[in-house]
This record gives sequence, C-alpha cells and structure tokens, in this order.
Amino acid sequence: MISDRERAAFEAGIKLGALYHQWVGTPVSRESAGSLERAIENAHIQQPYVTEITVGLDREAMIPNSFGYSELAGLMLDVEMTVRVNQAACHVSLSREGEYPMMRIEWIDEESEVSSS
Repeated sequence: MISDRERAAFEAGIKLGALYHQWVGTPVSRESAGSLERAIENAHIQQPYVTEITVGLDREAMIPNSFGYSELAGLMLDVEMTVRVNQAACHVSLSREGEYPMMRIEWIDEESEVSSS
C-alpha cells in the first residue's frame, strides 16, 4: 500500500506531464498569451487533487510565423502546481532550465496545516 505522500507525488507528476503534452503546439501570440495562461489554469484546477496552479508563458520566446502567431513550446512554460491527497501536499514546477523544460518536485508536506486554495 502506498502512502498519501507517494500518491500526491505520483498525481502531481502525472498532471504536470499531461499539462505539458496537452498544450504544447497550441497556437499562441503575445496578445493571446494571457487568455491561454488562464485557460490552462482553469482546465487543470478541475482535476482531482489539484488545489493550486499558476501558469506563465514566456512572451519573448513567441516569434510570430507568417500568419502572425507562434506555437506554444515547452520552453515557454512556467508552471507551479500543488496537489493534495488527504493530509499530503506535493508542490511541483515546470520551468526552463537552460534549453530544457525541467519538471521538479519543489516540496512535499504531510502536515495537516498545509494551505490549499
């Protein structure tokens, strides 16, 4: 049997990977980036165990093609997400590390007083 801590880490990893693969390739422009950030947040906060999520997109990396938009690339994503399973919370991130979109566990907390939104 796995612990709530292990389940929270698993759920957080699965959700971050799904977010990455679901949204990469989405048409985006500097003008539409804010609405895409909110759409990603609103979509993923609906998932079980997700209690907080913030999404930022690197607008400087959005180089318009001949039709005036870019495709969302993993290197453009800056995501923070907290997943809670019972008393265990796992906070993960996705951000650029050099030329790679790195996913990390930032912290795991099993205290009953972990904040949630």
